[in-house]
Amino acid sequence: MPSNRINQPPSSKHGEYKKPRKRTVSGAILTFAVVVIAIVFLMSVFLRISDISVEGNEHYTDEEIVKAIDIEQGDNLFFFDRFAAISRVFAKLPYVEEVSLERHLPNKVIITVQECKALAYIAVGDENWTIDRSCKVLGKATDSELGSLIRIEGLDPGTLLIGERLTTSDGDDSIVEFISDVLYQIQERYLAEHVVSLNFADPLAASMQYGTRFTVILGGKSSVDHKFAMLESVLEQLKEGDVGIINVSDGSVAHFVPQ
Repeated sequence: MPSNRINQPPSSKHGEYKKPRKRTVSGAILTFAVVVIAIVFLMSVFLRISDISVEGNEHYTDEEIVKAIDIEQGDNLFFFDRFAAISRVFAKLPYVEEVSLERHLPNKVIITVQECKALAYIAVGDENWTIDRSCKVLGKATDSELGSLIRIEGLDPGTLLIGERLTTSDGDDSIVEFISDVLYQIQERYLAEHVVSLNFADPLAASMQYGTRFTVILGGKSSVDHKFAMLESVLEQLKEGDVGIINVSDGSVAHFVPQ
């Protein structure tokens, strides 16, 4: 008769059968939860901000930047919401053009700011309002600022909101875009200190007063970059005593009419 031991489970060396151990699902979950809680606890204890530095700011103080971001020593470095903080800065500080926050372990935050530059102003009644090269409204101009800013003429502005782009009373965005293109060229070519005013009363025949010697006829909104390239070429060829009108309105050939 065959032995019935062939169907019995193997025994240990002590003659006793032991079931293999199995890790339960609940045990694994509990272990994972403990590890997560430990990590969160360590982060909350050791990653608290104790060093905040601000770089690149000129118009605003370090304290104003830090207050707008709403960050302070003791805040948790890991859980600090950088994106929400950056949004708060743009809403509160219109001169801020770009801002970045870098976290440096274990407890430092570096705030890097790039500020807008007031480049021009628009008179609205008895008030003068500054704008940057992108036509963002920055605020009311002080008397000391006016001498170094470009006066914008021939424009009927709409409601001016600090931190928002300039608008016109008739909602014509194309003229605002034209002004922005011209201001950009002026700033990029380092001509701002020479430009006294810009006149957009006729959008097809915009003009610029360049110092006390030249009136520049820019014409319409096309080929603004090329027109300024031609203007620079003409200025390089003119003599010190020359006075007159520089016409670059057709976008292909520049003309100088002495006066």
